[in-house]
Amino acid sequence: MRTGFFTTGRRLAACTLALFALAGCMPGAQESGVRDAGVLPSIVSLNPCIDAILVEVADPGQILALSHYSRDPAGSSIPASVAQKYSTTGGTVEEVLALDPDLVLADTFLAPSTRQALADLAIPTRYVGIAGTPEESIAQVREIAALAGQQARGEELARRIEAALADGAAPPGTPVVSAVLWQPGQIVPGKATLASELMRRAGFGSQSAARGMGQADYLSLEALLADPPEVLLVAGDARAQRHPALSRLKATRVESFDPALLYCGGPTIIRAMARLGEIRAEGT
Repeated sequence: MRTGFFTTGRRLAACTLALFALAGCMPGAQESGVRDAGVLPSIVSLNPCIDAILVEVADPGQILALSHYSRDPAGSSIPASVAQKYSTTGGTVEEVLALDPDLVLADTFLAPSTRQALADLAIPTRYVGIAGTPEESIAQVREIAALAGQQARGEELARRIEAALADGAAPPGTPVVSAVLWQPGQIVPGKATLASELMRRAGFGSQSAARGMGQADYLSLEALLADPPEVLLVAGDARAQRHPALSRLKATRVESFDPALLYCGGPTIIRAMARLGEIRAEGT
């Protein structure tokens, strides 16, 4: 039986039986909020961006399951070879109950019904929002590492991210390069997003933002060709994003940008800044 902060396996088993019997499940007394010293929590993650941090800071044996998104190449920031090492769930309460975790990590957009069920069953759950800046992302790294009982690994990852931000930053006095980040679906990032902030630090000015375009606004090929930037970062594979007309832009450098670098912060920032720095250096 687990004690302190964590829910007991016995109570979860009882809740499971009651749930399937449609008889409901009422949690017992509130837990004390303190877990046994030296015991590392077992964790289920329901969000791919949390997954990306968790696999960096937690012991593999602590991770009972990641979100199923992390095995989808179209939406994962984790290398496929890493994601395949872990079990996944579809995010249902039944799956979480069967795993009997000490802690669930979820995003703030979790379905209200799922959120309520986790609360009703007294399953300890921490909700993590979307990081809009590198500083917010680093704070999330430290928070998730602390929840996993792995503060030292969190600090080490935070230092790596901070070093990547410093290494990829444009030198003082470097002219700003106008750029468009053309994401999957031919959309552009908004001004107050992590992707735009990383571009800014790497010395790229968002031409789409200068046009007054916001988060997830659609950028047509015609509009792009009519007013092209100095650098076009193509992160999608739509027909327009592979159009031959792009290669005929005389004053525009077209560069590929891995969509996996756009989905999350955390350790992804390291690779994103390295790629942005590489692209900027190629133009000097």
